[in-house]
Amino acid sequence: MSVSVAVAGASGYAGGELLRLLSAHPEFEVVTVTAHQNAGQPLAAVHPHLVSLRHLVLQETTPAVLSGADVVFLALPHGASGAITAHLPDDVLVIDCGADHRLTDESAWAAFYGGEYHGAWTYGMPELRLAGGGTQRTNLVGATRIAVPGCNVTAITLGLAPGIAAGVIAADDLVSVLAVGPSGAGKSLRTDLLAAEILGSASAYGVGGTHRHNPEVVQNLTAAGGSGVTLNFTPVLVPMARGILATSTAKLTASAAAVREAWETAYADEPFVHLLPAGTFPKSGDTTGANTVLIGLAIDERAGRVVVVSALDNLVKGTAGAAVQSANLALGFAETLGLPLDGVAP
Repeated sequence: MSVSVAVAGASGYAGGELLRLLSAHPEFEVVTVTAHQNAGQPLAAVHPHLVSLRHLVLQETTPAVLSGADVVFLALPHGASGAITAHLPDDVLVIDCGADHRLTDESAWAAFYGGEYHGAWTYGMPELRLAGGGTQRTNLVGATRIAVPGCNVTAITLGLAPGIAAGVIAADDLVSVLAVGPSGAGKSLRTDLLAAEILGSASAYGVGGTHRHNPEVVQNLTAAGGSGVTLNFTPVLVPMARGILATSTAKLTASAAAVREAWETAYADEPFVHLLPAGTFPKSGDTTGANTVLIGLAIDERAGRVVVVSALDNLVKGTAGAAVQSANLALGFAETLGLPLDGVAP
């Protein structure tokens, strides 16, 4: 018997990607899709590419509409999930793709998001290395409330956490610069996201430690064993619809051989995170459509730093894929079920 699924915020980019993955999942059946401004429209009107789900009609986003499903995925703007989740039944698996339940520190929520704090849920990054050994995967088994990580957060965290956990890089003076596609900002009509503003140009945003994902990365790297974690990261908007290429650097505290061994050990058995051969580095397009993170590693001996280049699709492994992967673990399915390993090229 299939597991019934509802997707809130189904008209957006993240919601659409969730539906694309769920439509091919052998255990899930999408029965309810909701939206705000697009409520009442056929799903096909906003996502014509989702042919297999063209029979669905977008409903209003209310707890009553969502509560009839076994699993509820929320792809809502930051700050909008908490009011919904508070009224969903305890026996429903709820997975929030927004930021409302990611941060464990209420003061960090107040500083970077503001508004009511709704508490932290089980964190949906299975591959996150934890201090003392093991991964976050164990905590997801049987969970009923899951917070999906931010897309930039996933690229930086999975790039640096193995070195932090193994003690081969310093946790302070971490620097990351990310090339990101505009789909991460959603479908909202904004001047800075217009084609005329983006095509042929690149622009930095969230400069100077102001990006909302900052405390989440620090939270993750602290969980991995980092002490006194300090991070400066700068996302740069580039003219590609989807994708993230993060270049992260950290001070070395061990030999080059020990550094590479830390990443090889961490990801040797991971189905979706892959360390590339020495001297090889990923392109963001290598991960398009796939639930993968590809990582390249180099040592800058003159600067005494490790350089980690990590690539992912912000809508798949950065959002929807992580949500489905976490749902698989929570429900006892194979972690890889229904998730694409191969990307789309060109």
